[in-house]
Amino acid sequence: MSEKENLHKEEIEKFSNYEKSWWDKSSYTAPLHRINPLRLNFIKSQLDITDKTVIDIGCGGGILTEALARNAAIATGLDATKSAISAAVQHAKSENVHVNYIHSTIEAYKKNKPDVKFDFVTCMELLEHLPEPTKMVKECADLVEKDGLVFFSTINRNPKSFLFAIIGAEYLLQMIPRGTHNYKDLIKPSELDSWCRDANLEFVTSMGISYNPLLDKFYTTRDVSVNYMCAYRKTT
Repeated sequence: MSEKENLHKEEIEKFSNYEKSWWDKSSYTAPLHRINPLRLNFIKSQLDITDKTVIDIGCGGGILTEALARNAAIATGLDATKSAISAAVQHAKSENVHVNYIHSTIEAYKKNKPDVKFDFVTCMELLEHLPEPTKMVKECADLVEKDGLVFFSTINRNPKSFLFAIIGAEYLLQMIPRGTHNYKDLIKPSELDSWCRDANLEFVTSMGISYNPLLDKFYTTRDVSVNYMCAYRKTT
């Protein structure tokens, strides 16, 4: 892998182990399946995705990408993990859903297709796994048309998020594997907003995702202190 590629080798290896579980809703990917309608509804609340082109950066097994395609978006999914793309391709084929999946880093993709732009870009649950998240923000901004939208989702960095997203989700409830997230890599909304402004992305709106363990239910909220989603518009 090139030194210029914005990824951790150990993160690629970690998510390579998800190959057979991406579409197993009883596995560690279950939370992704359960929050996926919330992510999709957030995106659809900001634009009509029908016949709009989208690239889902860090698409994993294609959970969001396929949902976008099912809702009439012209979807491309990009991921640096070969096994994730393989799982995404196989599932889309079995469901007869058309998605253009590409096994590549974003740097290599842009080098091969320097003039390609999309109506909107999604980058969900990825920034906190990268060595240079600010670089990924700029790459996403480069891929969207002027006035197009870029959607991010990530985890806030504060004592509450440490308790809920790491201690709670990874150790107590064991919803996801231990070690999935590193506290120091979590991202405050103010940090993300600063990176986006530097990339000519203007804040549109944000929404939190919370979990009620008593009801075993995920729901959207205005509280962005733990998991949160943001929409930004390309200004130039």
